[in-house]
Amino acid sequence: MENKPKVSIIVPVYKVEKYLRRSMDSLVNQTLDGVEIICINDGSPDNCLAILQEYKQKYSEKNIIIIDKKNEGVWKGRFDGIKMATGEYIGFTDSDDYITVDYAEKLYNAAKKYNADISVSGFYRVDTDTEHIYSTEMTGYEGKIIEMDKNPEEILSINTALWNKLYKSEVLKNMKNLSNPPKILDDMMFLLLAYLNTKTISFINDPLYYYMVRQDSIMGQIKKEQIESTENAMLEIKKIYEEDSQGKKLIEVIDDMAFLHFGISLMFRVSSDKQNFKEILKQNRKYLN
Repeated sequence: MENKPKVSIIVPVYKVEKYLRRSMDSLVNQTLDGVEIICINDGSPDNCLAILQEYKQKYSEKNIIIIDKKNEGVWKGRFDGIKMATGEYIGFTDSDDYITVDYAEKLYNAAKKYNADISVSGFYRVDTDTEHIYSTEMTGYEGKIIEMDKNPEEILSINTALWNKLYKSEVLKNMKNLSNPPKILDDMMFLLLAYLNTKTISFINDPLYYYMVRQDSIMGQIKKEQIESTENAMLEIKKIYEEDSQGKKLIEVIDDMAFLHFGISLMFRVSSDKQNFKEILKQNRKYLN
């Protein structure tokens, strides 16, 4: 179809009215022709829906789609967006972050150049309050190609956020879902499901995404039930891998991913709970074994 968008960008929105206009400004000013912007208002109780409607009216020439739904969480919202997306490639942004104006163009061109299922860019990690850039990450990979049938272990070097990447539409539209999605580490698990449909991953050096570090982020407030739901979701993913022809070849990579994110990253985040940390660590070791 001639008018099919080149890129669909899915934006889950919830309680971010303070940051949403900056995010939307970066989306409506993309240099690539043929960008579809799918905003998922996930039952946000503030003025997010009004802001989205304002942008849809103001930029009527842009392809802005608003899905207004009850609050079901970011996992369900992303899958709702994938169903709606008509682009050749699909990307994600968080509504409190923003992107460079050539984000879609550069990632799309890199994906087409290498016929990649996933195209990855660099990004900035930025303090929300001061706008100080803490770090510039995922650069230095220009020209690198990961072929899942040859060097799949190299996916361990890729950051597990969804937002500095574009995905071939069929990779996500054919992706398996989880019966009980995780409460935390959801980006990592989403990527693991996407990798099952992935053959080739390409990279560009340019940092195209501004990831804003907020002190009130969910990863700073981890609860026991969140850990349990996430552990169960990871077990479901491993079962999916064990039952998949490509997944069977990647079990060692899955085990490494579990160690990195459950054994190290997650334990680092809960280490401030000194009263319960010893017991949490013991349970984590048992789970990993």
